[in-house]
Amino acid sequence: MARLQSIRIAGWKSIQDIVPKLELGSINVLIGANGSGKSNFVSFFKLMNELVNERLQTYIGQSGGADSVSHYGSKITPHIEAELEFETETGLYLYTIHLAHAAPGSLLFVEERLVPVVSGPKTIKIGIGGHRESHLREWADQGDQNAQEVRSVLERCRVFHFHDTSTTAKIRSSGYIEANHYLYSDGGNLAAMLYLYQQTKPTIYRRIVSTVRQIMPMFDDFVLEPQRLNSKNILLNWKQTDSEYLFGPHQLSDGTLRAMALITLFLQPEEDLPDVIILDEPELGLHPHAIEIITGLIRAASLKTQVILTTQSMTFLDHFEPEEIIVVDFEWGHSVFRRLVPEELKDWLEDYSVGELWEKNVLGGGPLA
Repeated sequence: MARLQSIRIAGWKSIQDIVPKLELGSINVLIGANGSGKSNFVSFFKLMNELVNERLQTYIGQSGGADSVSHYGSKITPHIEAELEFETETGLYLYTIHLAHAAPGSLLFVEERLVPVVSGPKTIKIGIGGHRESHLREWADQGDQNAQEVRSVLERCRVFHFHDTSTTAKIRSSGYIEANHYLYSDGGNLAAMLYLYQQTKPTIYRRIVSTVRQIMPMFDDFVLEPQRLNSKNILLNWKQTDSEYLFGPHQLSDGTLRAMALITLFLQPEEDLPDVIILDEPELGLHPHAIEIITGLIRAASLKTQVILTTQSMTFLDHFEPEEIIVVDFEWGHSVFRRLVPEELKDWLEDYSVGELWEKNVLGGGPLA
């Protein structure tokens, strides 16, 4: 299992510069007021996922251009930089990028570097100046094992947003039955993934079903099979206990649908788990009992993968330790990240929970002035 040891981001949206670099653990919970920069931190991982797959220019264009993603625009911030330190089975790696503004509204690489720290530091320059897309894939395809390792890790740092549960959401619609290589970021292929596990990993599948029952007691099982009129498609059908009536995904509440996606994400087979899971406010629409179950799954999964998430829920926060929490404040026009120090809260924690301390603004990350 690979882990992201530390990260520094500079010039990205509300993040002027994370100095000193932010050290990351198995579980990392970001709290802060609306507009403090939590979602901007999450969106950086989406940038990295697009970058490593050579879709940087498309992503920047769809995000409104380079001015929209730079800290107060290109006149104030002409460069975006990042340093990511990974620990893998083969050693430590430092991957750095330096992007500069270019017309019309795009970003170009000034420098891209990979520094493997195995038997002493050795710098491999992957690309120096002027290229529009990452050279990491090209270098990996040429057989460089260091580049292959880092590219694999970056591809397996995945951002998940299960927020869209509207009537037209992909998760509620029929989908291609063979779309089952990994769970999509919006859960749009949830039925296909569950069908795969039902057919090939019955123990995993039954564990998912039994956990869904803890949140939705009347739930009996999913009814997963290729559609009779279109065998290439599948729908997230289900049934209740002691009933033959077939329910569809349109008959699930928003919270239940999100819970099903979260349960599947954290209970999927270890070989399918991303190296780093990034979640933005997973507690949305969940009952307190469901939150307790989901946070338990997160803690269990953190033994096999790394989790970074944001939350606005005091109830959700109470399930984590102080050292797992990162406070995000918006100060002097930019986001500031600070990990809690348990020793500094020792006296407070004798009388209050972590969530209560946040509500009282003892931890910081309170409403913006």
